[in-house]
Amino acid sequence: MDAFEFVKTATNDEQAIFFLSECARIAMQQYYPQIQTVYDLEDNVDLNTVYDILDVAAGVKIKKDSNNVKQEAVESGATWETFDLAKLESELFLLGIWKDYEELETSLSMPELMSALEAKRELDYTDKKFFAAMQGVDLDKESGKDKQDAWQKLKAKVFSGGKTSDSNDITALQGFNAQKAGFGIGMGLGYQDLTKK
Repeated sequence: MDAFEFVKTATNDEQAIFFLSECARIAMQQYYPQIQTVYDLEDNVDLNTVYDILDVAAGVKIKKDSNNVKQEAVESGATWETFDLAKLESELFLLGIWKDYEELETSLSMPELMSALEAKRELDYTDKKFFAAMQGVDLDKESGKDKQDAWQKLKAKVFSGGKTSDSNDITALQGFNAQKAGFGIGMGLGYQDLTKK
């Protein structure tokens, strides 16, 4: 969100796109640390994918063919003023691990807090999905779209350099994904792109 503040002060759309790309790079940093600059990001994804990353990771919605990128980004993006940290901490505090909020804040960084919340929500959703299935209701089908699946597709697209959005494709098994799986491209697994001449 600190990086997003620069979008608000951008003098034109070109500058706003550069700052938005930096926000997308930060969002992908924990998953693909090899992308260290905006230029590295641009080598791996196109502008529409940057917009998709911002939509999934931060709720910043920009139309693919927008003529006013800065305005759309600023109107849909979150700020520290609209970010309800107390609500997020309260949701996590219900786990009963910390004796007070101060202990929670000193024991978790912001990325850890968000990861813990994501895991808690995923477990809650899995429980609800199980109980709904017992009653014959498919929650995934009812919701229409699985956001986690969309995030996995975006990560696969970045990892593969834009070649695929299938997280099961071998080209997506690089970097963080390879480390997580214990093998992958650059970790005992190689591949040859036969589509190149």
